[in-house]
Amino acid sequence: MPHEAIVECIERADEWRAERQARSPHGDHDLNPGLRPPGPLTPAAVLVPLVLRADGPTILLTQRTDHLYDHAGQISFPGGRIETDDESPEAAALRETEEEVGLSRKKIALIGRLDTYIVRTGFIVTPAVGFVHPPFDIDPDPFEVAEVFEVPLSFVMDRGNHQRQSREFRGVQRSFYVLQYEHRYIWGATAAMLVNFVDILDGQTGRAGTTKATPQR
Repeated sequence: MPHEAIVECIERADEWRAERQARSPHGDHDLNPGLRPPGPLTPAAVLVPLVLRADGPTILLTQRTDHLYDHAGQISFPGGRIETDDESPEAAALRETEEEVGLSRKKIALIGRLDTYIVRTGFIVTPAVGFVHPPFDIDPDPFEVAEVFEVPLSFVMDRGNHQRQSREFRGVQRSFYVLQYEHRYIWGATAAMLVNFVDILDGQTGRAGTTKATPQR
């Protein structure tokens, strides 16, 4: 997908985002009604890094180390909590990307946001989307990041790669999205945000706040 078309799709989705999210904010509760976390939510931000490779855009992702307290071992976007001195969610996403991955913000051109996402663990996440222009260096923080890798955008946009799975957790059956790329298992909030990204690129988000359902496999 040409990067100009990506910008156009995100700008079009931005036009109705506030109204859409006021009606029905995205989150783990989309697939699990009643799963909204109790109490106040902790603001967080992630970067959705679109690497402009010659043979097509890719999405840069990280695998978290196994000893972390939050979401240990999971595949995620670079990002984290929004600190009091962060000027915006975008500033937090860029700061966290530099800290986690060592990717300089000078290599990133922000183009917009995906819909905010409420995680059952109590975070409300703002995904900022940015183009990453090669060549670039990375220097992952070994405490937080076990691996940095890229997934072709064409793979993510293929609806056939979107799965809905369920597992029992603490006596409750919970559903979640999964994208399995090679040997990597992308699931949970990261997978759901990728599905939202595809909805935006397909033009399936609009003023009414509706999206087409992803087929269950």
